[in-house]
Amino acid sequence: MKKFLNTLLVASVITLTPTVSFSKTEDCFEPVNRAVFSFNMGLDKIIFKPVAKGYSYLPNPVKTGVKNATNNVSYFVQIPNQFLQGKYKQGINDTGRFLINTTVGILGIFDPASKLGIKKNENEDYGQTLGAWGVGHGCYVMLPVLGPATLRDGIGKIGNAMLDPFYLSTVGDKEMLLGNNLGDGTYWGETALDKTNWRAENLNTLDNLEKNSVDLYASVRSLYLQRRDYLTNDGKSSDEDQWKDFK
Repeated sequence: MKKFLNTLLVASVITLTPTVSFSKTEDCFEPVNRAVFSFNMGLDKIIFKPVAKGYSYLPNPVKTGVKNATNNVSYFVQIPNQFLQGKYKQGINDTGRFLINTTVGILGIFDPASKLGIKKNENEDYGQTLGAWGVGHGCYVMLPVLGPATLRDGIGKIGNAMLDPFYLSTVGDKEMLLGNNLGDGTYWGETALDKTNWRAENLNTLDNLEKNSVDLYASVRSLYLQRRDYLTNDGKSSDEDQWKDFK
């Protein structure tokens, strides 16, 4: 199955490159997207938002430790994509951050690298790498549970998982050194903590967006596309990026 998905990823990139490069992003599946968006909003109201509210009451040191640790895991995707985009300085910088925080910072729970002046760079992923290579967004899509994406970023999400060493070393109960087995729960638990922490940090922001939007679906679509363009172009945008935490 993994070989099939990896083959699909490569084939899709080859197929998309000449057809959607630098094309205007269109909402080709808007009726379906709106239905999926309504489904996602329902899930958010009954599950994700209440969980995030409960999580927000945890002590700040606990929340900071969770955020640091999940950020540290994200380097498994970020660093390879920095090198794939030719951002060697950033890749070396974040490799140093990862090594210091994983060891001295106890698996990334603490962030001694920042205290040493080694700052974290902007997030990078396989969707951004495809954009940097000239692949356009393609159609906008709303994915169940996962939220907004484009055809390009959807392919990138497959790469974010299938080419992630953390995923490859956990899901499927992989045998590690000395017979240790991290198990599927390690990966999905880290993913759940990451998303819960993000939702808790954005409780007020998303509530205000919902209250002030005439069309919440259109607002989310616009913000997502602006943010992805901002990241792909390394901040070279005429518009101020007011939604730097919008994923």
